[in-house]
Amino acid sequence: MNAQENLTVAVAVAGGTGTLGRAVAEELRGRGHRVRALSRRSAAYPVDLTTGEGLAEALAGCDVVVDASNSTSPKGARATLVDGSRMLLAAEEKAGVGHHVGISIVGCEKVPIGYYRTKVDQERVVESGRVDWTTVRATQFHELVAGVLAPLARSGLHPLPKARLQPVASVEVAHAVADVAERPALRGRVEVAGPEIVDLRNLALQWRAAHRSRVLPVPVVLPGTVGRALRAGALTTDRADVRGTTTFGQWLMAGR
Repeated sequence: MNAQENLTVAVAVAGGTGTLGRAVAEELRGRGHRVRALSRRSAAYPVDLTTGEGLAEALAGCDVVVDASNSTSPKGARATLVDGSRMLLAAEEKAGVGHHVGISIVGCEKVPIGYYRTKVDQERVVESGRVDWTTVRATQFHELVAGVLAPLARSGLHPLPKARLQPVASVEVAHAVADVAERPALRGRVEVAGPEIVDLRNLALQWRAAHRSRVLPVPVVLPGTVGRALRAGALTTDRADVRGTTTFGQWLMAGR
């Protein structure tokens, strides 16, 4: 099950129709692996992580599971990411899966907001499980940054706090995740980050230039521990194991 041995593995990608999951599935297929994309909407492998429905059938015969599932609603996040991880890992153990690859966020333990706390709890569930694991922590995707800026612009305003980010292309994260899936489990973390640390307000300036937008920038102050953490760059790293090469500006221009 090691890339260096040039073996083909069977990989199930939970959340295989999402932004990262889809890119991971495509990358692994391109390397010749047998890939199953799992999601509620999957025609071939429909699964529901909140109930466990479909997991036994979807994981039968799989060597590796990549968990790229996600939910950002307060109730849905815990049900999918924490409780869902418990059910997924239990199904993996029964199916004889040898390697669980979890996806998380660089610095999530440093920013005290609900979603990041849920990701920390999800990591703990994986680390305490009986299936060998590797956690891939990534910085924010370019797609996420653009996905925040675009709807804000519809109001004619960009109200943004100071926040140091290190955005990365999701396809570069997918490549790193595929590398991890091909290798033995580390029982540790791999960090993937973008090529540069940039303030969110600067990223918004690049977005406006790329879209020729006249939206008005409005600086806001985010108070408390969350604001301090974001200003200090809690979601960035200078010790990435894998560093992307595509900047946010380059990603924007490539999409035009």
